[in-house]
Amino acid sequence: MGVRAAVVVCVTSFLLGSLFTHWIADSLTLWKSPTNDQNLWTAATYYSIIANGPAQIQYAVAAVVLLGATTILWSLRDGRAGNLMFDGGSIFLFCTTIWMYSYSVLPTIFTVFKDLPPHPKTDAVPQELQLAIFDLASNNLVCSVALTGVLGLQAGRFWAESADDDDEIESLKATPAPSRAKTPQTE
Repeated sequence: MGVRAAVVVCVTSFLLGSLFTHWIADSLTLWKSPTNDQNLWTAATYYSIIANGPAQIQYAVAAVVLLGATTILWSLRDGRAGNLMFDGGSIFLFCTTIWMYSYSVLPTIFTVFKDLPPHPKTDAVPQELQLAIFDLASNNLVCSVALTGVLGLQAGRFWAESADDDDEIESLKATPAPSRAKTPQTE
């Protein structure tokens, strides 16, 4: 249980850290009002750098995702109620993140931002590019919240299992030890 939980927490934390690097672009679009063209061009440039980055980085992230999904699914083999509840929720949230990232974020990055035209930062951002930037920012936020939920569920599972262990220890302490019949001593 300890190794499995450590792998899930480490993988989820790694993926959260990867998503938090997008804060460079997302903070300029989601959290600053009103959004100006300079902030949108900065976000577009950031996503363009990701789209044109080396493929090995995407392969490494995909390997980490596969490790995390395999580890969470592996724990369902146990069949205990705690595993089904906490890990079932973790699987749902993890798969939601994978689905959102695979079918929304990555296609947008690789189709819209692969060939970003040269531009001065004072130019107006095209409407399609604005929508893509806002969609990426909100999808990254959804993925971050879902992965935070995985960490919360894994912490809840740890707490529930340690509470069960504490209850077992208390019940063993409360149970009187069996009495032994005393034998008469001969002198």
